[in-house]
Amino acid sequence: MKLGRTSRCTLFIFGLLLSLTSLGAFAQTAPKVYHLGVLSPSSGTVERLRRLMLPELARLGFAEGDNLVLNVEAGPREELPRLARALAATRPDAVVAASAAAIRAMREEGRSVPIVGFIAEDPISAGFAASLGHPGGTITGIVMLSPELDAKRLLLLHEAVPNSRRIAALAVHAARDTPNVVAVKEAADRAGIELLPFYAASRDEYTSVFAAMRSAGAEALEIISAPELYTDAAMLAELAAETRLPTICEWADMAQSGCLLGYGPDLAELEHRVASYVARIFRGAAPGDLPIERPTHFQFAVNLKTAKALGLTLPPAILARADDVIE
Repeated sequence: MKLGRTSRCTLFIFGLLLSLTSLGAFAQTAPKVYHLGVLSPSSGTVERLRRLMLPELARLGFAEGDNLVLNVEAGPREELPRLARALAATRPDAVVAASAAAIRAMREEGRSVPIVGFIAEDPISAGFAASLGHPGGTITGIVMLSPELDAKRLLLLHEAVPNSRRIAALAVHAARDTPNVVAVKEAADRAGIELLPFYAASRDEYTSVFAAMRSAGAEALEIISAPELYTDAAMLAELAAETRLPTICEWADMAQSGCLLGYGPDLAELEHRVASYVARIFRGAAPGDLPIERPTHFQFAVNLKTAKALGLTLPPAILARADDVIE
């Protein structure tokens, strides 16, 4: 049966309307794609985030390559403002900032962007939050207790190497790391230890700084909390071995890189908490309503291979407290 011109036009218009309706329905049901930014002064913290946080985010319903796009900017601290500007241009739904410097840079460039931070300093005095329980702004996350933990690490190192009376402390920048070095110095004074602070702003300075430690008569070394030093853990452990310095580092997994001791918060737990906060923000939670948390579980690792290479016999009490003994 042949259709007249009017009938054919009617069918064409009906088909067109049906197609447009179908496209509209598809657009309405297409899943939202979330953009997560990461800003860090350390490539090591980015690798850790990929290894520990992304699988947890996927478990919570946000998987890279599915409904999650990850935009990463990492570089030296002096580059963070520029990197934050580039990250803000991607219009992220949330940003994970790995350091106080990264938080400041991101807040300056994206004032309304929710930020989940690893916060090394007191977030209230830093102006990041009105209180831990109710931050009230665009920033939440984990306060890392870095000065307190650095002080504890010094005492652990001294317990492991009780004959050490001159202990070096390696930090990155004198001004930035002052709270940590001051806390370590106070712990050293109470224990009757002479603390020898050293600073290396880049890995190009490591060799000369370790030579200076040797010349100063250092008998052990604490690597102060810093994302840059975490990234360079294997290089620092090698230099410490060459300089014959028993060394304690910021994280337990740094003992796997050759540090004699590693002590710090449970990394997986921290990354999972950050993933939980990111997921809640994606689902509509305001960062100012999410309390800033403290670490609750800690890990202590001992590298017996490093001890043997240094000719050290570690006290039984140190080995008994270790969560991980590397042999």
